Amino acid sequence: MGNFKAVLVASLLAIVFAISFGILSVQPVEALTFDAEKTTVQLTEAQKRELATLHKDILIKRKEVISKYVEYGVMTEEKGKKIISRLEKRYEKLEENGFVPKWDKSKKKRCH
Repeated sequence: MGNFKAVLVASLLAIVFAISFGILSVQPVEALTFDAEKTTVQLTEAQKRELATLHKDILIKRKEVISKYVEYGVMTEEKGKKIISRLEKRYEKLEENGFVPKWDKSKKKRCH
């Protein structure tokens, strides 16, 4: 046990030493995150069609799942319609944006 403590203390001292002398740099989390505003991607028409097909298939399957939940009584018909409406709006938004998701809303505080 004493050997473990010595190794732990030595490791921590080595890290502190490396940081203080600039050998090891510590970056804030913001510097490591993806910045969607600086990156613009232009998809070809073929890529957009392929993504549209995939997203449409996902939309259809998710609608089927929601319909089954309503059928089995897991959720009300009203709630099912509301969820399906949101799914359709999300698909339309993706379609408007050329199937490139907008990730700039990540500035909201999230608790994970």
